[in-house]
Formats: sequence, structure tokens, C-alpha cells
Amino acid sequence: MPNKTIYVSDSDLPVYQRAQELVGGNLSKAIATALRRFVDTEEGKLEGFSEITVKVGVGKGHRQRFVAVQLAEWGRSTKDRYERFRVYQGRTGKFVVHTERSPEVVATAGADGKATGWRRHFASDQTWGTGVATASLDVYDTPAELEAHVPAELYALVSSAVATPPVEDLDV
Repeated sequence: MPNKTIYVSDSDLPVYQRAQELVGGNLSKAIATALRRFVDTEEGKLEGFSEITVKVGVGKGHRQRFVAVQLAEWGRSTKDRYERFRVYQGRTGKFVVHTERSPEVVATAGADGKATGWRRHFASDQTWGTGVATASLDVYDTPAELEAHVPAELYALVSSAVATPPVEDLDV
């Protein structure tokens, strides 16, 4: 295996040492992983893609990151919650759907049959509660798979975006 010499400034040395600790002593592995990610991201940017970071899970959740271009955004709401859908297409052509759902509000009416609001006094037997916000990330290989899992209105927006080429070469 060929050897490569990397010169590290004194100020960057702690970063290299920490990387080596995180990968169990194999600094070459850490550098190769970082370079792969850097090359993938930068090549994607040259092709018009962006690095996307989204929150997924329940409540605060955790973050997931990928390189893609956003095709469409669509939302809907009820009296109890809203949902926001964003559809991306990755460099490999796969479709990524990020769905955010607000906390769901649940309330029951009081004895008089009315559910009073926050700015009024609650009836003695009225109940209310909220869940927590959730977010999910799903990946689909084909437009047909995507269509089966998103609202028809959103799929129409995605279809329109996919039908338009990102670059049109003009012979002028």
C-alpha cells in the first residue's frame, strides 16, 4: 500500500488526534472517510445539488444528512395538527421524503358540549392534551414507489419537477 505524507499544523494537531481516537487508532481510515464525504458533497454541488440536513424522530429527534435537490414542498392541516412534506431527489436518482408533523392537540368538550379555548376558562369536565412533534425520512427508488406513499397533490408537483430537466442545452 502506498504511503502518503500529510503535514499537519500545530493548531490542527488536536483535531487529527481526536479523529484517530474516534476510529480506534487508524488515522488513515478517518482521513479516507472524511475525504470521501467531502468529494461526494463537492461533486454534488458542482452538479447543482445541496447538502441537506433534516431532523427526524420524536420530539428533538436526531439529524440525518444527504446530498440532493429539493423537488417540491406541500402541506396540509386539520384542526388538530399540520403536516409538511418535502421531496428531494438524490444524486443516485432516489426520492427522499421528509415529513414533519406538528404535535397533535386532543380536546374534549365540557358538560355544555363546548370545548373552550386557551383564553377562556375550561369547563370542569373538559380535557385536553398534546403529543410531541415527529419527523420521518423515507427513501424510494422509483416514482411509482413514491406515488404510493405521498398525497396525490404532492406527487403531481414532484412529477412536474422531474419532467423539467435541470439543465437545458440550447443550440444558439
